[in-house]
Amino acid sequence: MKKLFASTTLGAVALAAAAGAQELPKTEINVVGNLGTTTQSRLLEAPFWAEGVTELSDGQITARFRPRNELGLEGPETFGLLADGVMNITNGALGHQSGRDPISDGNDLAGMTTSFDEFEAASESFLPVLQDYYRENLGLQLISLLSFQSQVLYCRDEFAGLQDVEGKRIRTSGASQADFISYLGGSPIDMSFGEVQQALDQGVIDCGITGTLGGYTSHWYEGASYIYSLPINFGAQAYVANAEWWDGLPSEVREFLETEINALTDEMWALNRKENEEGLLCNSTGPCEWGEPAGLTLVEPTEEDYALQKTAFEEGVLPSWIERCGEECREGFAETIAPVLDIDMP
Repeated sequence: MKKLFASTTLGAVALAAAAGAQELPKTEINVVGNLGTTTQSRLLEAPFWAEGVTELSDGQITARFRPRNELGLEGPETFGLLADGVMNITNGALGHQSGRDPISDGNDLAGMTTSFDEFEAASESFLPVLQDYYRENLGLQLISLLSFQSQVLYCRDEFAGLQDVEGKRIRTSGASQADFISYLGGSPIDMSFGEVQQALDQGVIDCGITGTLGGYTSHWYEGASYIYSLPINFGAQAYVANAEWWDGLPSEVREFLETEINALTDEMWALNRKENEEGLLCNSTGPCEWGEPAGLTLVEPTEEDYALQKTAFEEGVLPSWIERCGEECREGFAETIAPVLDIDMP
């Protein structure tokens, strides 16, 4: 099993952290992580909270860490529990919050970006907008934004491009994915991640959207025959703290956590870029470091697909998001992401 954490995050920042670690007050943190079956959780997040934060703080800061699935949490409820003080920090999917707070979709709207570079630029520009909203409306401190691999389509039956979405039942995550699929004539299906593999296998759904490597490690290939490499979006995540708890920390502890969580976030961005290509290879012909190649048919997007994706975003996803989210969201998007990605506002 790969272990990237000890040789990257710890090695990169341990010396700098050690200088100030002895000054830190003793602090225990209750952390609920993201889906524990992902490589991001197993290779980076769990080791960071179980070992790394303690080593980096010279034993002054410890964490009680559990992935959300081990606590029976589906995802959409985690930010509400965080606001209620059930935990101190969580790493959650922004798409899970978009039904209640549509602004959470803003940096990762389906069809908006086609590369990690574009998505990272959009996220960086939109971070202050999200931070202000979360603090003022949700009682949460947004610490950092991150991602999973690109979110792509896994399908049971022959799939040649976006035109084949029409008429298909497709598992989506978040409102903007649902808008994207609906615009293309598909039927978005709300279904928990753990149910998808069996639903594909039994024909309850025709396709599902998830990360390139996440789908492989969760055995979606047992129900799918095709994987389509065009990114629908990138599965935006965020590290978020309860604002009242965060504000009550000694300033040196806040600074330490902010620095180390951002270092962890950088490692997650790098891991996802690497695993994005690994996932496509593992699901298709290989080579695959994670197991046997799954043998799915890999479908690459055409110029017509990119054009249709752009149209679906501009005519379907973006106007629907603005309608759900309101003028404040429109203004925030127009001042940040729109100029970065050269998007014409509706």
